Formats: sequence, C-alpha cells, structure tokens
Amino acid sequence: MVFITAEIGINHNGDIEIAKKLIDVAKEAGCDAVKFQKRTVEKVYSKEVLDAPRDSPWGTTTRDQKIGLEFNEQQYDTINDYCNTKGIEWYASAWDIDSQIFLRKYKLKHNKVASAMLTHRKLLETIAEEKKYTFISTGMSTMDEIRQAVEIFRKHGCPFELQHSNSSYPMNPDEANLRCIETLRKEFNCNVGYSGHEAIGYTICITAVAMGATSIERHITLDRTMYGSDQAASLEPSGLMRLVRDIRLIDKILGDGIKKVWPSEMPVMKKLRIVT
Repeated sequence: MVFITAEIGINHNGDIEIAKKLIDVAKEAGCDAVKFQKRTVEKVYSKEVLDAPRDSPWGTTTRDQKIGLEFNEQQYDTINDYCNTKGIEWYASAWDIDSQIFLRKYKLKHNKVASAMLTHRKLLETIAEEKKYTFISTGMSTMDEIRQAVEIFRKHGCPFELQHSNSSYPMNPDEANLRCIETLRKEFNCNVGYSGHEAIGYTICITAVAMGATSIERHITLDRTMYGSDQAASLEPSGLMRLVRDIRLIDKILGDGIKKVWPSEMPVMKKLRIVT
C-alpha cells in the first residue's frame, strides 16, 4: 500500500495550535504520517543570509523569520504527545547534524533526507547510522549525486526509498517528468515514491501512484493564502481528503498483478465459455 505523508513542514508558521490542526487534518484524511522540518538556524544559514533584510510576522531580518518558524524542544514534545494521542506517526527532515541527533529523542520510525541535503555527506552518514527506513528526496540532484547518497545508505545497511521530486515552489507541471520514477527504480533497484510541490491540485500525485510510486509526500495547509513560501504549493484539507481517497482506490484498482479467475466471473464463464 502507498505510504502517504502529509508534509506540514513550516506551514505551521511557528504556531503549535496550527500544527495540531494540521495533524488533525492529516489524521482525518487517512494519511500514514505527518512530517516536519528541523533546523539549527545558525548552522544551516550563513550570518550574511540571516542578517539580510526580510519583512515577516516575526521581524525585519531573515534571522527573525527563520527563528520564528522553528519549534523548540517543548513544542516538539507537544507534537510527539499529540500525534501519539491521535494515533498518527510523525517524523521530520533534519537540515543539520545537531537537528538529526535531537530527533533521536523521539524514537521515530522513519527518517527523511530533504532534496537540499542530499549532498551533505556527513548528515547522510549520521542518518544512515540509525538504520531507520529513510525517504530520500532527489530534487535538483544529478544521477551521480543520487548514486553517492545511495552508496552511503547501502554501506550502512540502512533501508531507504528514493522520492522523485522537483524542488521549485510551486513546481511547473511541465517539469514533473514522472517517467523518472521508473528511471530511478531501474537504476538503483529500490522503491521510488514522489514528493510533490505543485500548485494545481493532486493530479500529478495520482499519476505518480498509477506509475508505481510507493510513497507520496504532499505539503498541506489550512489556507493557501496564509503567510509562507510553501503555502501556495500545498493542499488544503478538502484537497488532501480527495488525494488520500483516490490513492487508496488506485491501490485497489492496480491489484497484485497475479492473473486469476474471480468468483464473480464464474457464473459468466459457465454461461458463455465454450469448451472444445
């Protein structure tokens, strides 16, 4: 069955109550998990970038904005407890080694390598050492870069799944290039999912599943007009409900690939089949 992750990311805008509402949305829709993003801001971004002017609800610099979007340990404790209460898994993509080590506290089932981190070899080593099933997004990456990342996970015996992705927000549908799902599957002999950032609903995700994607990750939001760079590339609650509904239907439609005579066909066979 396709593993469906609702990517909350930073669409909570630093508000734990918004995060809880998004967790509720994902649970109600029938998603398998929700995902967040964890950063140690001063380590991920340079001082020059953080000092740059940027108006946001939290201040006038990029530092103000980035810190405003980060949850602290107490808030992650709340997320962990809330997801346990709701009966839905959560995990996060770490953007630095300290953040990955921080996440170990919660004994999560899955890890995630964000496309931006695919070439961060030290971070990949840190993740692969945990030997947890890891989703590896491949946006803005060459086949050689993907190959180097795969080698790290195989060296550590860490189970993984690649996710085809395009890292523009929102993605131009002309650049979806879903045939890469099969390209990656053949090249690396592994499961391949799809992480979507499109702004045109969920047709691309559905097509990816029909083409054999084993996981789908999609950004979600309460309202696409909210503040934030990822909101426009996200699904609102009603869209997420339809996405999960249709993916589960496709799961059934595709079946197991084993040719058989169904019980429902037997009466028709007795009536129409001519045996010679």
